[in-house]
Formats: sequence, structure tokens, C-alpha cells
Amino acid sequence: MSDLDFYAHVATRGDVLGAGISAPPAAWEVALGSDYLDDASHGLMRRDYGLVELSFEEHDGVWSCFGISVQVHRLRTGDASMVPPPLLNAYGHFTSRVDADELSAAITRLGYSIEPDDDTTTTTDVRRYRVRETGARIFVVADPDPYGYGEDDPDMPGPRAGDVRAVVLSPSWWPKES
Repeated sequence: MSDLDFYAHVATRGDVLGAGISAPPAAWEVALGSDYLDDASHGLMRRDYGLVELSFEEHDGVWSCFGISVQVHRLRTGDASMVPPPLLNAYGHFTSRVDADELSAAITRLGYSIEPDDDTTTTTDVRRYRVRETGARIFVVADPDPYGYGEDDPDMPGPRAGDVRAVVLSPSWWPKES
């Protein structure tokens, strides 16, 4: 299995190593380990594993995951610690970039459809796509230098047009039953 398989799995199946939406923090710790940062306030919590970032909400003392975000752009730093060890064990090496066309092809091979999202954002530097069957959103770099600053550090190459920035799941995006 490869990192591309991981991204396609998240976008089509909605889980990371068996943990998914509505799973409690303990289930995520079983799946991804104990090396994370929690930021909790007012009944909400963000758990950051580097590549994977989770959103939780608390109701009556019980925490439940309501958002999964795979922050692919963080891998461009070259910091291997961004990928939790359980993901490395399951999928092997993670590349510093993921091409949106390759991810789209992997999703299609799994029998799912990916389409441009009909969002109403005014941004031009990122395009958003949606996996129709799951509601997963895939954010893709459209303009790597929207403000015209140019490349600052040749040792840390910036984004390129067509790079996947993130794969995000939220139940509020899930397709409605007909």
C-alpha cells in the first residue's frame, strides 16, 4: 500500500486506520498513537497528529470526533515526524507532494466519483473538489503564489499548481439521503 492509497481510503471510506467520525479520542489514540497535541476550549477540541488533524466536540462529558483533516501540505517541510508511526507501518513512505490528478484517478479506481465543488468562495489560490458519495472535500492548489511573493527558500519548495493541500471530512458535508 502507498500514501496515495491512504488518501484515497480517507476520501472514500471516511476513516483512518479504523477510527472515524464520532469516534472518541481514545479510539484515535489506539489508531494513531499517543504523540499528539490537544487544544481544548469551550466544549471543542483539536487534536493534532501532524499529517492528521481531528476536531472533537463534547456533549454531556463525552467527546466525539466531528471532523477529520489530512493536512498533506505539511509534508513539504520534509519533517518525517509529521506522519504518525502507525500510518508509516500501514502505508510505507509518504511523499512530500500528492498530485491531484493521481489522487482523483485512485478515487475513481475505487468506484467513487470526484467532481468540482460548487462552493461560493472567492479564493482563487485553491480549488475544492468533492467525492460525491462521501462528501469528502479535496483542496487543491490552483495558484501557488497568489500574492506574487515568489519562492523564498529554495531548500523548502513551495506548493505547485495541482498539489493536494488537504483531504477533509465533516458530516455536515455528507450527501443527504433521498
